[in-house]
This record gives sequence, structure tokens and C-alpha cells, in this order.
Amino acid sequence: MTETSQNTGTRTERYAGPSAWAGWVVFGGVMLIMMGSFQVIEGLVALFDDGFYAVRSNGLVINVDYNTWGWVHLIIGIVGVLAGLGLLVGNMLARVVGVAAAFLSAIVNLAFISAYPVWSAIMITLDVIVIYAVIVHGRELKEYYR
Repeated sequence: MTETSQNTGTRTERYAGPSAWAGWVVFGGVMLIMMGSFQVIEGLVALFDDGFYAVRSNGLVINVDYNTWGWVHLIIGIVGVLAGLGLLVGNMLARVVGVAAAFLSAIVNLAFISAYPVWSAIMITLDVIVIYAVIVHGRELKEYYR
């Protein structure tokens, strides 16, 4: 923030510091790491124990086998964890990737909802919270690390 002194007309630099909203970005980063970890677990379960889910793979919204779903969840999870770590250090690319990963996670969990309804609903809710925290308050953490 720049202020101008009334007496001398000189410019003085004053850093206002991050606002209280920077906590939302840290929250979003931690939630993104947690969401990514949950996606990895869900992917591993789909790969190794397809009998765990409520319906067979032909009862899903998109008719693909659980191995395919497992790899999709696994990839989204890994990307989410990495984006969350990048978000915690104020990386702009991590903000973009984190929002994209949370968006894809929400869409994938919507398509996966018949297999695991409660878990998918929880994941979609977490994704929306992460998207809000990163988009609305993402710049705050970047200012903190200047």
C-alpha cells in the first residue's frame, strides 16, 4: 500500500499485510490435499475391490468398469495433492490447477454418485468449498509470501 505524507509530499511505502482471508486459502490448500488423498483412496478401492460399491459398473451413470474409474480418481487425487501443496506456497499455477482439479473431481463424483452416494456427496461439497476459497481469496496468500 502506498501513502502520501501531507507534510512533505514524499511517498512512503507501507505493507498492509495479508487480510484475515489468507486463512481461507490455507484452508483451501489443506482441503485440496485432503480431497486429493480421498480421491487416491477411492481410486485404489475401485482398482482393487470393485465389489465394495453399491452397484455394479453397469449401474453407473457412465457405463465403464471400475478399473477406469479407479485410474480417473487416482489421477485427479495426485493432481489435487500436488496443487494443494503448490497452493500453500502461493503458486499461481497451483491455483489454476487446483480449481480445475476440484471442478473435475466434482463432475467425476457426480457421475460416480450411484456407486457411493454419501461419499460422492461429501466430495462434491468439499470441491465447492475448495473452489470458493481458491477463486475468491487466492490472491491473499500470494501477498503473504511477498
